[in-house]
Amino acid sequence: MKNVAVIGAGFGGLALAIRLQSAGIQTTIIESRDKPGGRAYYWERDGFTFDGGPTVITDPACLEELWQLTGHHMAEDVQLEPVSPFYRLNWADGTNFDYTNDDALLRAQIERLHPGDWAGYQKFLEYSAGVFREGYEKLGHVAFLDFASMIKAAPALAKYQAWRSVYSIVSGFVKSEKLREALSFHTLLVGGNPMTTSAIYALIHKLERDGGVWFARGGTNRLVAGMVAHFERLGGTLRLGDPVTAIETLGDRATGVATRSGWRMDVDAVAANSDIMHTYRDLLSDSRSAQRTRARLERKSYSPSLFVVHFGIKGSWPGIPHHMILFGPRYKGLLSDIYDHGVLSEDFSLYLHHPTVTDPALAPEGHSTFYALAPVPHRGKFPVDWAEIGPILEKRILDEVGRRLIPDIHDRIVTKFSYAPSDFETDLNAHLGSAFSLEPVLTQSAYFRVHNRDDAIPNLFFVGAGTHPGAGIPGVVGSAKATARLMLEG
Repeated sequence: MKNVAVIGAGFGGLALAIRLQSAGIQTTIIESRDKPGGRAYYWERDGFTFDGGPTVITDPACLEELWQLTGHHMAEDVQLEPVSPFYRLNWADGTNFDYTNDDALLRAQIERLHPGDWAGYQKFLEYSAGVFREGYEKLGHVAFLDFASMIKAAPALAKYQAWRSVYSIVSGFVKSEKLREALSFHTLLVGGNPMTTSAIYALIHKLERDGGVWFARGGTNRLVAGMVAHFERLGGTLRLGDPVTAIETLGDRATGVATRSGWRMDVDAVAANSDIMHTYRDLLSDSRSAQRTRARLERKSYSPSLFVVHFGIKGSWPGIPHHMILFGPRYKGLLSDIYDHGVLSEDFSLYLHHPTVTDPALAPEGHSTFYALAPVPHRGKFPVDWAEIGPILEKRILDEVGRRLIPDIHDRIVTKFSYAPSDFETDLNAHLGSAFSLEPVLTQSAYFRVHNRDDAIPNLFFVGAGTHPGAGIPGVVGSAKATARLMLEG
């Protein structure tokens, strides 16, 4: 294999391209937008830098490995800084919980919520360490191409009751409802409902406890820029602003890619970091096997979308930590509205990102950069005109941040804009505007997720949130490792 095209410059595409280029395979990344990053796009407005996301970096070792393949260090291109606390969780009754790996601080806070829960938390930590070992260290970078590989993994999955939900497992260890929410909300960061997502995802807790939570100085966009710099240093080519319109096939082989501008290249293999439905439905429209796969994918369940309000304001806010979760008055009911009923509720829970508390350079002097993110139903469940609904929801979200944290928020705003499900659909070709691709339930995980190599077209590969192991930076970087191994063994 001499010549490979990677479609899409998201984290998965960049990580895969670095691995291939490091192995001496000439790799070209073709990106439809004017900047690399995929979901980690960014905007510069009125002197403020706004990251699209993802803004929580865990397991920095999986990123460092991309540089070490060729004897380099990530620090040459990217400066990662620890974030502490990892998150501050805040409830509508005013309760705060600083989620950290400082045991003394954690114990005091847990015992304040429920005196008996510290022992239960220790047992949950043991459980989390076990699923981390089985689900992440052993299976997170391995492709599941046949059912036999799933059968082999089954005893470990059964031992940790993978059929149960994260919330159900957590509830077996601790009694405080607030602590149950604190230990189960993480699945939302990869598109999963804590009430239905496999308990295997409890491994995220161990991942954060051991590896910490990090931020790239200058924003997530600087991590993207660092990956691009390293890829190009190795001799790779990045082609921006020219969407791929077709993956050309002949029989059961991918033979080339063609773009909107009329440019095309012959390939030995293609790897798609593009949305899985878009890839099968649109880019492979001439392939009969791909259209059969598309029909199966259409029947699957997809993660919700997001509504994100980006705002730059006057003043600095040392009292507001880098990451906050503002829980609404309901947990189960709200999740059910988003995932099951497709309802835009009156109430919401928010993830608040405040990067200028770590890096003031992301805003003009004396100002701060924020975004507030609310999970919302995807467009298949809630097909509305977001141009009409968006401004109403934006005001309600800013009102809530004002009520809980910044009383005169509307007077302080210098610049603001929102990013809606319709934008995910338009900018990223995201099926139904889903922010995380396939929903991470057990029946859509590992072998049951899109395979890292297509079953019928052996030189067509997949990387990113839609394939194994799933969404989140460690997930898509792990998918790149699994896919690269298949391609290099090829």
